[in-house]
Amino acid sequence: MTNSETIVTVDNLVMHFPIYRGVIRRQVGAVHAVDGISFQVKKGETLGLVGESGCGKSTTGRTILQLYKPTSGKVYFKDTDLTKLHPEPMRQMRREMQMIFQDPYASLNPRMTVRDIIGEPLMAFGAASGKEIDERVAHLLKLVRLNPDYGQRYPHEFSGGQRQRIGIARALAMNPSFIVCDEPISALDVSIQAQVVNLLEDLQREFGLTYLFIAHDLSMVRHISDRVAVMYLGIIVELTDRNELYRNPLHPYTQALLSAIPVADPVYSETHHRKVLEGDVPSPVNPPSGCRFRTRCPIADAHCAEVKPEFREIKPGHFAACLKI
Repeated sequence: MTNSETIVTVDNLVMHFPIYRGVIRRQVGAVHAVDGISFQVKKGETLGLVGESGCGKSTTGRTILQLYKPTSGKVYFKDTDLTKLHPEPMRQMRREMQMIFQDPYASLNPRMTVRDIIGEPLMAFGAASGKEIDERVAHLLKLVRLNPDYGQRYPHEFSGGQRQRIGIARALAMNPSFIVCDEPISALDVSIQAQVVNLLEDLQREFGLTYLFIAHDLSMVRHISDRVAVMYLGIIVELTDRNELYRNPLHPYTQALLSAIPVADPVYSETHHRKVLEGDVPSPVNPPSGCRFRTRCPIADAHCAEVKPEFREIKPGHFAACLKI
């Protein structure tokens, strides 16, 4: 982390997707994908966002970038409230905010060459044209450790790791300061994952980038993140420094997640008791009253069904949402 300046502030962000039924398309409910979360991302840091599949991680990243218009809440990029921007000012703001998508096979247009894919942002913003684009694309390919002569090839000619590098090059084209990394390594072979993560770290050091790193691989998140936020069913249940989180998890859900990390030590494995959660994740269409985690929590009582726990600072820099802490 380079300094304490805040670059992104998320304030009580809510994203509900309406459910329609019938011929007249009447709304009968909503998917509570993100349900009132607040956090900040400091300039130059990597904030890891972890949780089970379907907990709202990717929706959070896309809503921050206004790819989804939030149901309520505010998102500040530096001092600008993105939720109030009209389309053209928001389009211009995208120069500074980019996204690396999860699936390198689906996020690249198969009918476009690598040169056109990486050069498209440059043309869209009028930042370069003609030979300038060719030079810039070759430079970006070098940055992500690909042969600069690959510009005339198509995505199907590359492996998954190479495609993800092309996606990273596209994200870097307009020199952004903030990048949402939406599970950028989950679709890649384990042998390639470390290479991509090391590349992201090198680019961060070189260009002073700020990352929101979304993942479910807790060991990788510990490696790359400065701080970690844990999500469960649309809310953040814990947020703190990465070392503090792994050394002293406070929330029962975080404790269960960390106990599931495999450890390559047979002696430790014999004495280590994994905390297995009972039941399934409740439906985001009809989340539980009170504490979201109470239906699977080993320490929940009747009070947890009545009172919604406040996301508060338990000790300096360590936030959690639990009535039992």
